[in-house]
Amino acid sequence: MNFASDNWAGAHPAITQALAENAPGFAAAYGLSDLDRKVEERFCEIFEREVAVFFVATGTAANALSMALVNRPGGVVFCHEHAHMVEDEGGAPEYLTGGARTHGVAGARGRIDGPALERAIAQFPAAFVHAGQPMAVSLTQATEIGTVYSLDAIAAIAGICRAHGIPLHMDGARFANALVALETTPAQMTWRSGVDIVSFGATKNGCWCAEAIVVMDPAKARDMPFLRKRAAHLFSKSRFIAAQFEGYFRDDLWLANARHANAMAAQLADILDRAAATRLAWQPQTNEVFALMGEQTAAALRERGIFFHPWAVPRDMTARAGEGLYRFVTSFATTREDLSALAAALG
Repeated sequence: MNFASDNWAGAHPAITQALAENAPGFAAAYGLSDLDRKVEERFCEIFEREVAVFFVATGTAANALSMALVNRPGGVVFCHEHAHMVEDEGGAPEYLTGGARTHGVAGARGRIDGPALERAIAQFPAAFVHAGQPMAVSLTQATEIGTVYSLDAIAAIAGICRAHGIPLHMDGARFANALVALETTPAQMTWRSGVDIVSFGATKNGCWCAEAIVVMDPAKARDMPFLRKRAAHLFSKSRFIAAQFEGYFRDDLWLANARHANAMAAQLADILDRAAATRLAWQPQTNEVFALMGEQTAAALRERGIFFHPWAVPRDMTARAGEGLYRFVTSFATTREDLSALAAALG
């Protein structure tokens, strides 16, 4: 039973089929094939406007290149203090921007706090050259701990960005999970709420390796082709990333996969909440579930072949003596049998 990560899940059969369908024959390279163009048009339909789309292989590349696009000398990117861009990108945003910095901002349940963001930006006044200058805010949707920003919360952060003249980026590694949790549309969750750039993730939700940078105003994406090429993410046979997206969007597979993962997480949370040896850290909104338990319980579950990860306890909660915090992640591949096995292991 694997609850370690949705990255551990394989590819959905429909994605594999889409790749097989597009494997034979010849097609223009470097993003110029008919399939590439078709998928780019599909992105425009999904976002209900003309957008600029750039395929890349990893979420790290999508985030780092998004920051390279909005880079400024001495630039500072404001993210939640536990955001992936701060803790898990291995310095890629700093590397691909040539020295921009990430600045962590506090906030409960993985979400940037508006007043804390205002205070953080205020530490970099325009006239003080030694501090550097704000260049972007990045929010993670869904967050690193399975929560989501409401549309109002996104709009509020976008308002702060506009007041300070900086763009708003959305790290959407689990974009679909957040979207179905909010029961909204891609347009409403992004540009209509003030988002300028999205790292659109599909790998965690059933694809092999398919990520995209989506710039809401194509006029502001002029440099991205050059940045992507310089960063070695312009694939010669990019039709194979496009093919994954073609299968991903066909018959709304991407939404069905996300709904399934979220539903499995809700049931998993109920199991962990009811068990005597575990307690739920907070209610999940997407497909990541966090529970507190003793090390003996965690070890016993591992001995049963159940995979999950330890997690650092955030500053806005307190664990009891002897307890640790652990993350369980569901995906399109999680089954009811997996949940039953976990329930049985917990007694």
